[in-house]
Amino acid sequence: MVTVAYQGEFGSNSAAATQDLFPGSTELPCTSFEQALDAVTLGTADLAVIPVDNTAAGRVADVHHLLPESGLFVIGEYFLAIHFDLMAVPGASQADVECVRSHVHALGQCRKVLREGGWRTLVSDDTAGAAREVAELGDVRHAALAPPAAARQYGLTVLRSGVEDDPDNTTRFVVLSREADFAPVTNAPTMTSLFFAVRNIPSALYKALGGFASSAVNLTKIESYQLGAGFNPSCFYVEIEGHPDQPHVALALQELRFFSSEVRILGVYPAHPHRMRERVES
Repeated sequence: MVTVAYQGEFGSNSAAATQDLFPGSTELPCTSFEQALDAVTLGTADLAVIPVDNTAAGRVADVHHLLPESGLFVIGEYFLAIHFDLMAVPGASQADVECVRSHVHALGQCRKVLREGGWRTLVSDDTAGAAREVAELGDVRHAALAPPAAARQYGLTVLRSGVEDDPDNTTRFVVLSREADFAPVTNAPTMTSLFFAVRNIPSALYKALGGFASSAVNLTKIESYQLGAGFNPSCFYVEIEGHPDQPHVALALQELRFFSSEVRILGVYPAHPHRMRERVES
């Protein structure tokens, strides 16, 4: 049976994504992203399911900095619709609530209800962890913003459902493995994640990325990194549509390597159907 690590507790969105992707797997909740990645590196877990982007809160910055140096590979992606409920101990009402706790990203995705309530907020390590904390406190003045499953997990009462600002709120997760289990070339849509460091020459980034434009390779993400004490980013995490073995992608990567001091393929994996739906709808 596969063991899957994730950051968070039982009842979290990461737990839900793991259950959708790997039903029946052994779950390994971790207190931090570093711990989840280390679990895979050390062999305690076979895979990790980690959030990287949210439509409302943006990128999960910690992950983008950890991933290139983790030594792990991206073997899949998953898009999960995110919904939050306001929950408290049984017997509580919204009028009782004085303080709401949750993960910092969840608080940012539920600004409207927080503004309406005028509640004080506290940051927790995890949404489900916030629900557990409220249950342990047993105080009607405290509530949590967490996924519906967390209310069932910790015996809380839902005071208000679906309080996320955006009804289409979605988080993208990636599946990480010790093995470079790259997808083969097929007619199916494919994503490639890579890391590169540009050479110390004028217009290095412009020249490095030029091959993607001339070869009609679509970049869906580019993230910069600052190394050392300087302010000039020289390292980048990029996601592209296509497979490295496809001729037009190979040509773009050849040009990238010419203007880079280092290029590493971090993953080649099937594009999730959510991407295609977004493209059709747009």
